[in-house]
Amino acid sequence: MALLQHAQFYISAHDLSDLPPPFGREVAFAGRSNSGKSSAINTLSNRNRLAFVSKTPGRTQLINFFSLGEERYLVDLPGYGYAKVPEKLRLHWRSVLSAYLQTRSSLCGLVLIMDARRPMTDLDLQMLEWFKPTGKPVHVLLTKSDKLSRQQATSTLRVVEKDLQAVYPGASVQLFSSPKHQGMEEAERVIGKWLEPSPEVSSLA
Repeated sequence: MALLQHAQFYISAHDLSDLPPPFGREVAFAGRSNSGKSSAINTLSNRNRLAFVSKTPGRTQLINFFSLGEERYLVDLPGYGYAKVPEKLRLHWRSVLSAYLQTRSSLCGLVLIMDARRPMTDLDLQMLEWFKPTGKPVHVLLTKSDKLSRQQATSTLRVVEKDLQAVYPGASVQLFSSPKHQGMEEAERVIGKWLEPSPEVSSLA
């Protein structure tokens, strides 16, 4: 999708006060440390190092905004669940992430990244719980699906679909592989639809 391939680094934020004004529309990417979040962003944007990929979990410690033009943004949230992150930093990001997900008016959808081999962890469920009161859409990418057999991947997809409907009705889910570029078109369709101007905005143009 051409829209995502226009992504350019815009700004990083450590605190809510560092965020840019909530104008336009933005889609956030969240996921456990080492779940393949940065790789998914790079694959969807057709860039090798738009989002920093590290073999060291917990490296993303800022909210990173990438501009798509026309006040549309992809937002890379800090990975969560890495045990070696200092407790003070973990508590800080818990506070910042929950507030961002629940109060950011320009946020129009959440892409939740889960390792297909270990989906629906307690921390993933916490992210969904934080976001649920907003009523905004969620799309789950089951990354690293190439590391499963076809039968295992299909079975995992069905289980997660069922579990999601119990905790976040209406959420969608798909298999995704960054190395194989599998699932790109489906993810691009979902994200692209979220980033389209609302009918109210279009009618005022």
